[in-house]
Amino acid sequence: MNVEPRAAARRFHSILFRRPEDGAVHAGEEPDYFGDLNLDQVLQSMTSGREEYQLSPFFYSPLHDFAAVWYRHEVLRDLEQPEVLDAVKKFAERMTQMRAHLDQAEHLRYELQRQSWFVDAVEVYCDAVRVLADDLPSQQLGSEGLNGLCGYLVEYVASPRFTSLVDETSELREALGAIRYSVFTQGGRVTVTDYAGDADYSAQVQETFARFRQGITRSHWATLPDAKEMNHVEAQILDGVASLHSEVFARRADYCARHGDYLDATIARFDREVYVAYLELIGRLRAAGLPFCYPHVSTQSKEIAAVETFDIALATKLVRERGTVVVNDLYLEGPERLFVVSGPNNGGKTTFARACGQLHHLAGLGLPVPGREARLFLPDRIYTHFEREEDITTLRGKFEDELVRVHGILERATGSSVIVMNESFSSTTLNDALFVGSEVMSRILELECLAVYVTFVDELASLSEATVSMVTQIVHENPAVRTFKVVRQPADGLAYAWAIAEKYGLTYDRVIERIGT
Repeated sequence: MNVEPRAAARRFHSILFRRPEDGAVHAGEEPDYFGDLNLDQVLQSMTSGREEYQLSPFFYSPLHDFAAVWYRHEVLRDLEQPEVLDAVKKFAERMTQMRAHLDQAEHLRYELQRQSWFVDAVEVYCDAVRVLADDLPSQQLGSEGLNGLCGYLVEYVASPRFTSLVDETSELREALGAIRYSVFTQGGRVTVTDYAGDADYSAQVQETFARFRQGITRSHWATLPDAKEMNHVEAQILDGVASLHSEVFARRADYCARHGDYLDATIARFDREVYVAYLELIGRLRAAGLPFCYPHVSTQSKEIAAVETFDIALATKLVRERGTVVVNDLYLEGPERLFVVSGPNNGGKTTFARACGQLHHLAGLGLPVPGREARLFLPDRIYTHFEREEDITTLRGKFEDELVRVHGILERATGSSVIVMNESFSSTTLNDALFVGSEVMSRILELECLAVYVTFVDELASLSEATVSMVTQIVHENPAVRTFKVVRQPADGLAYAWAIAEKYGLTYDRVIERIGT
């Protein structure tokens, strides 16, 4: 959909939020489920080296509206064009340089030096905006967001506020660059005077000694440290220059006082909001052969599906270590609402559960999700129940603590929620786990929300027509070897046996080890 840039500019305010009210509910705190789904690891991988942008709040806050998600999809598709992404990256690099100058200015002691760094920052900013305003509109853009930004940039760079800032910065730079002065030192005394046209003998000295050069000689140049802070002698010299050219330095002081708010709020927001960090993260995974797609999202249909999906946090780690990432397929159709995942321990059950939760969080952010294709639901909230260490301050045992936490989830969850429960009630007996698990799953099914339930109790997999059994796979020739594939099939009755065998050291590997010793 092509949008006229000038028309879009009149309503543009953000490339993340189509309407101001979409961003009004922007949360700033990490969701409770973040750590359980290892999304904190994804965020760390994405934002490492970009701490200055404070991107975490954006990654914490999924959207719940189809149009808002589609708005981001369009922007991202534009940004995946190399020329568009290159233009945005160059802009981001200049803005990083600008902030570095401002940060340096804040940490300097001498006012005249602070003013110099401030002018440098403004100059970099003006250059960044002008280049982006030239480069971006020349691209083939289809998104309302980036077309709106283009229109805004065109109007902004033509505005009196910006043109006067550019002109005044240029004139001030020219005036400062035209200053010439001489420094005379005698003993401990330093004198600064106007430059009186003294001859520069450096060329004559080089010419005189050139005749004595014999072949390539070793350089004796010494590299002096590039200290940002002036020493007291340099500061006194600068004070002397400022006294000689008081009019120019007074203009600079007035310039700094008047332009403290030079940074346009909309442009600053764009610099922070742009999706480059996530695109670079998934770019590394795509280069390793892993697929990402823009999911079809809905606030109505709960018939979800994903082809060749995976845990993005685990994939990031494995790709970095040159490991192999196993992909899986999943789908729910008709009345189906709940995946019941069973199978041997360490076979990929938890990873599958995390991947399901990650899919819905990333879809809510309007980002490409792991998989070749996907159809996902936009939940009002994601809830997770993963195993926790006992907390002695609660004065509750592990089983009781699990019951309290699950009760809290079921009280808050709605039919539009997604619930991920991993190895719940594994600390109790089989009969208790079956009884409590059946009760909990019945409540989830009454809500008709989407859920994943990882368990060692195979009987739960056939509780209702709304449950779908997913089983982790092993190598049949060697049951001790896992494939980490999770497939849709009836539970085989071995999950609890595996759990008991591992608990009491009776797995194949442990028995062979004992026989050998």
